[in-house]
Amino acid sequence: MTSFEIAVLANPTAGRGRHRDLVSGVLRRLDGPGRTVRLLEAHSGASAESACHAAVAAGVSAVVAVGGDGTVHRALQAVAEQPVGFGVIPAGTGNDFAAAVGMPDDPLAAAGVVVEALASGRHTPIDLARAVNPGGEVRWFGAVLAGGFDALVNERANLMRRPRGPRRYDLAILLELARLRPRAYTLELDGVDRSFEGMLVAVGNSASYGGGMRILPGADPTDGLLDVLIAAPFGRAALARLKPRLRRGTHVTDPRVTVHRARHVRLRSEGIIAYADGERLGPLDLDLTCEPGAVRLLR
Repeated sequence: MTSFEIAVLANPTAGRGRHRDLVSGVLRRLDGPGRTVRLLEAHSGASAESACHAAVAAGVSAVVAVGGDGTVHRALQAVAEQPVGFGVIPAGTGNDFAAAVGMPDDPLAAAGVVVEALASGRHTPIDLARAVNPGGEVRWFGAVLAGGFDALVNERANLMRRPRGPRRYDLAILLELARLRPRAYTLELDGVDRSFEGMLVAVGNSASYGGGMRILPGADPTDGLLDVLIAAPFGRAALARLKPRLRRGTHVTDPRVTVHRARHVRLRSEGIIAYADGERLGPLDLDLTCEPGAVRLLR
């Protein structure tokens, strides 16, 4: 019988604690004859990545991320372009990558899919986006990079200590709306200059971010390309009208919105901190490349 060692990265606070009790159930579902399951010790994002890297270096058969897009993002840094299976168990506030790659919504059902894929030796090649900053640091993401108004809101919310919970994000939106203005972007798509001035830019390997907002509804994580959305300057009222359409993906019909596709994207704008998979990447001065089949998804 083939023996598999599975390293599990779990975020006990994912989904604002709603799924905490599911972790033990997922571990039991992953365990079984011929399978050894090890829960990785991780008390921060950095320690989570280190634990995943160590597990891959030790030769585990698979790394399984139990949580939301942030947990997936941490695990991707270790499994990208490595000969190791990758399992995704959606149990977070935002599960956009899991939805994009067709994992079941139910965590235990998703664990069952991972087990079946391991047992049959099956995996699905999934693209990832590779981001490189001017210092040469590489980060991988599976869903969407935000580099416009949404990124400014994220950065402000993360710098605020009060209020706690969702109200902090709501306040950050109001504060950023008060200083809303177009930004100059240097944008290059497969060597073609597409620089512009606008309010929104998103680069996606997958269709949605923020827990189901379909910012790039046509993005496909198996097509070898990144979708790039840019939005021309508009005012506060237009932004308010556009926001409800994001969840349905119908905003792309607005004449101020343009979507491109490219393998390689060069993106820069002063004063913006980029976020990908909901995680902070750093200043928006990045080379972005779609790497086809960079992860072996257990599905």
